[in-house]
Amino acid sequence: AAGGWAAVCEKFRTARTLSTVESRKDPETEPYRSKYSARALLQEVKQLLSAAEEGGEARLLAVRRAVLEYELGVNHTDTEELSAGEEHLQRCTQLLEPHRLSPDCVSLYIQAQNNLGILWSLRDEIKTAQTYLESAEALYNQYMKEDGNPPLDPSEHFMAEEEKITDQERSKRFEKAYTHTLYYLAQVYQHLEMIEKAAQYCHTTLKRQLEYCGYNPVEWALNAATLSQYYLSKQCFMEARHCLAASSVIFSQAGQVPSAEDNETEQDQQDLRQRKAEIARCWIKYCLNLLQSARKLLEDNIGELDPDRQLELKAQRKKEEDEKEKGRKKAVLFGTSDICDSVLAMEEKVSSVYPLDFQEAREIFLVGQNYVLEAKEFFQVDGYVTDHIEIVQDHSALFKVLAFFEEDYERRCKMHKRRLDMLESIYVDLNPQYYLLISRQLQFELADTYYEMMDLKIAIGNRLEELDSHTIKKINSLAQLAIKYYELFLDSLRNPDRVFPEQLEEDVLRPAMVAKFHIARLYGKLITSDSKKQLENMQTSLEYYTFLVDYCEKYPDAVRAVETELELSREMVGLLPTRMERLRAKLCPFI
Repeated sequence: AAGGWAAVCEKFRTARTLSTVESRKDPETEPYRSKYSARALLQEVKQLLSAAEEGGEARLLAVRRAVLEYELGVNHTDTEELSAGEEHLQRCTQLLEPHRLSPDCVSLYIQAQNNLGILWSLRDEIKTAQTYLESAEALYNQYMKEDGNPPLDPSEHFMAEEEKITDQERSKRFEKAYTHTLYYLAQVYQHLEMIEKAAQYCHTTLKRQLEYCGYNPVEWALNAATLSQYYLSKQCFMEARHCLAASSVIFSQAGQVPSAEDNETEQDQQDLRQRKAEIARCWIKYCLNLLQSARKLLEDNIGELDPDRQLELKAQRKKEEDEKEKGRKKAVLFGTSDICDSVLAMEEKVSSVYPLDFQEAREIFLVGQNYVLEAKEFFQVDGYVTDHIEIVQDHSALFKVLAFFEEDYERRCKMHKRRLDMLESIYVDLNPQYYLLISRQLQFELADTYYEMMDLKIAIGNRLEELDSHTIKKINSLAQLAIKYYELFLDSLRNPDRVFPEQLEEDVLRPAMVAKFHIARLYGKLITSDSKKQLENMQTSLEYYTFLVDYCEKYPDAVRAVETELELSREMVGLLPTRMERLRAKLCPFI
């Protein structure tokens, strides 16, 4: 019998090797060749077990049969035969049901539940998948509470006594199975839009993967970087930074760890470069969000930096700083001490508290800008148009928010000029036919930037004794360029017959109204000594203000989107005709 049993174990082991190792080398024409061979061997083992059933101990045989049903279930799922896969996995759990909490069954039962979870999510039945995975989670917790000893690994049911594995290894494998449960649950919660819960499970999964050293560095790093974006949305900058720092540190291991075959192809290298650039993009979002959130805290009702608020926040920060760092660090930390040190070093390169003045903002800006350069290295215009442009838009947004912290108007203008240069250079080469949405975004941002620069030049001019011709020229040229880009944006909304829509779509309503409002203001800002020209500008200005007022009367739902602009437009529609009358009277005093 012993010899016969050794042969059975050998067959089982060969089937496992075929499934996990050999199948990776299967040709594309026969992707499941090794899986099918493994299946045939598992069926043979099953037959041999049935023959042995007469004299064997019922409990032992049931567990061994459950192992085979499990392996067959996974095998059929892998070859996309889900119904057969489900049948085998269900049979496995039925055989184990009475003993599911005993050390020889618990790990197998949890893994069967995990695989049923995967199987149902492949069918897009997420709620059913959730049930299986949550039941696996509950079983793990119950077992750890009531017993807690390292349970047998399923493969040990087909091993000779002397081959059995150590308790340490058992524990590691059991914890890995449970980490899988949490990992799949995180995805299930994501699907069901239970975002908080998904983030919490993702965080626990990442932590456990580091603890038990069971992870692929690239995949781990990407998951951590993705999790950072969740923390950003919650304004938890310390947690977001921690995830990104850990992501960068773990990613750097990917280059050092030789892969199993170690004949890395050009494609693998390309993939690594892309992942690195994707993590860099998450860092850009971090810097941008931190700066923008600080601006929201500091700005007054006209969007300028409020110095009283600034002093108040600085005092408050001083007080909080000491308590906060200590309390929150404990909750998030990833990994073992050697990893922790590298992560801390990485974190120290960029702040996680709101910048409250230009110097602090500039430091965050420079980190963001470095990641822009890193991301652009991979996402070049050729081949990655959309990604490349999004990165340039983020770069422009970094300059925009830095300008908010700059007190000197001339230097602020220079920052906006940098934005114009980078945005115009990509806009020029863009075909609006293929990239309508991006084209509109760029037109609008260019117009806004020229508009902002014009306002700054007027503020600089107002400090002078009188406006010189150079400043007047500059103001007019900026205003005309802003008008040009707003008009281009509005033209993009016209139908093929060049007719402007009667009613605007929800997504373009606010930008279109703001563009009309700004054009009205811009015509009012043009400086000319020719009164006739001035009248024409006022007339154009009035037409744009009137458009806004009339549109909101016709479509009252639009009012919500443009309350401030509408109020000012109504005011101007009341004032402008009188001003124009006065100017006309000056022009033709004898009428």
